[in-house]
Formats: sequence, C-alpha cells, structure tokens
Amino acid sequence: SHSFAIQRYSSLYITMSAANLEGAIYGMGNPLLDISAVVPQETLDAWGVKLNNAILAEEKHVPLYAELAKNFPVQYIAGGATQNTIRVAQWALQVPNATTYTGCIGNDAFGSELTKAATADGVKVLYQVNDSVPTGTCAVLVKDHERSLIANLSAANKFSPDHLETPELKEAIEKAKIFYSSGFFLTVSPPSFQHVAAHANKADKIVAVNLAAPFIPQFFSEPLLAAIAVSDFVFGNESEAESFAAQQKLEKNDAETVAKYIAALPTRDGAKPRTAVITQGAHATVVCVNGVVTRFDVPALAKDMIVDVNGAGDAFVGGFLAQLARGKDIANCVEAGHYCARTILQVSGTALPADKPDATKVVV
Repeated sequence: SHSFAIQRYSSLYITMSAANLEGAIYGMGNPLLDISAVVPQETLDAWGVKLNNAILAEEKHVPLYAELAKNFPVQYIAGGATQNTIRVAQWALQVPNATTYTGCIGNDAFGSELTKAATADGVKVLYQVNDSVPTGTCAVLVKDHERSLIANLSAANKFSPDHLETPELKEAIEKAKIFYSSGFFLTVSPPSFQHVAAHANKADKIVAVNLAAPFIPQFFSEPLLAAIAVSDFVFGNESEAESFAAQQKLEKNDAETVAKYIAALPTRDGAKPRTAVITQGAHATVVCVNGVVTRFDVPALAKDMIVDVNGAGDAFVGGFLAQLARGKDIANCVEAGHYCARTILQVSGTALPADKPDATKVVV
C-alpha cells in the first residue's frame, strides 16, 4: 500500500497544486562543464580512478582535462549534479522558469557555455560570477556504460552566502516551494545550505538533499548530517548508502537499513516526517517514511539501449521533484523519477530530449 506516502503536507500541497509553478523549485550547487569521453580501462588505471564513483580532482589530475580533449572525441555538456537535476525537473514540468539554479562560475567561455546551455533548457540561472578563477569542469570517463567523475571545482568552490542576499536571489528564495542541493555543495558552502533551509523550515516549505557520492558521507559527514537534520527528503544510491552505513557504523549496509536509519534521524521541532529514497540502478528503489519501507520496481531497460549512466541518478531526482511540485504522492514521484532516469540513460551525458515528456509518466 502506498497510503503512507500520501501523508500530504496538506496546506503546502493545496497551494502548490493550485498555484502557478513558476519558480517552484530552487537548486543550489556546483555548476560544472562536463568534458565527457569514452575511454579504455588503461585511462582509468593511469589516473587511478574507479567506475561508478566521483572524486574531487587533486593536483595530479589537473592535466587530465586537456589530455582528454587531445586524445579522445569529447563532448562538452552543462553539468554539475544539482544543475542536472534542475534541468531535468524543468523538462518534466514544461512550465517556463519553473526552476531556478545558482552556483558560482568564472567569467570565461566555459561559464558562458554553461549559462547558454542551462538557459536553453528553460532554467532561470542566477550564477555568482568570479573574475579570478575559471569555471569548474568535470571529467566524465565512460567505459561499458559506467562512468567515473573527476571534478575540478575551481570557481564553483568560491560560492559565498552573501550572493543569497542579492535582490534576485532573495526573490527566488521567497518564491520557491522546494529547495534542493546535492551533497557535493556541502564541500563548498554549508552555511548557504543552512541559510536557505532556515527560510524553508520557517515557511513550511520542502528541503531535499542528496548523499551525492561515497566520499561525501565518508569525509563530509558533519555538514551532511547537519543538512539531513533540516531536510524533508534525502536521496542516495546503493554505493552512497554503503558508505553512509560504514561511516555511521551501522550493522548492515543494505538500502532498506540505511533508508530506515536516515528517515529516523532527529528532525527539527514540528517537522514533517522525513522521507529517505535510495535508488539501486536496475533494482528496486527503496523509500522509507515513518518507519515504513516501500519498494518500487524499476521498469526494465535493455542493456543495448543504455548509452551511459552519467546523470541518471540526478535525473531520477529531477523527475521526483517535478511531481512533488505538482502535489503528487510518492508513488507518482518515484514513477516519474524512474521515467526521467530511463530517458537520460538513453542519451550521451545529460542532454535533454527535444520531445516533451510522456504525459502518462509525468502526470501534469
């Protein structure tokens, strides 16, 4: 039964489903230009990286970006986990300026590319622009449809809370109903996340965060736990759940155990019950709220249909949040998440389809 999932945030749902969706979803993260290439195992070994993982670039990785462009046919794609989610949510909603996104870019060609790409996807971007450092980049190494991400944050690392005090950002925060950030942003500006969450919590709006990558629970557990404490929805995948379980010294590290644990972590006074959502690729998505776990099967997708998995998890959250903004129940949100992830699995990087989403999957 999905009845547990229909504990509607009554007043919020009524206003959101009746209201114009303009500006409904606000995202804050690390805007990165993805430099994507299909590579052999030797390349992964040479740079000491693993598939299905994401890391921050170290000094030794700096030459990688130029070498990729030199040795392989590369694609440049607007990226960064939160930005991907917001772009997909915008596509799923099909309402002009339904989404707003902020983060820090450089005053350079890559920054212009990002602005152009996100704007073309219908997102209202309110970037902070830093003149002294270049726009962040992310190497996406693709092999056998799996990917390894190496992010050089650069300008993305320079986001500062004072940007949230600008008139445009204040207006966007005031207007938004759902606030989302991937855990990657917690390596940059936890105070910015807490600032926005404080507004949302006071106004009875929705805050959502993502575990993002195994290294976030491992090395940034303090800001992550502080973010979870003020969040209504927490997303993650099975490898992030395992890392979270290890860091929290849980006896078991399966999706169900971790979802139950996250959902039961202390919430702020008078908060709604927290919902934890753990995706497991082709295996069932696990959702826990109020101690009740529900598993949602993922519709099968033939292996030869998969182009690459980059951005699939981000796309799942985009579809989920789009339905949440429309006031749909959890079953509906998960179905839309699966549909959007499946859509992104069939394209290179996170390029959005020109077609509108299937109205039977993303209920308008």
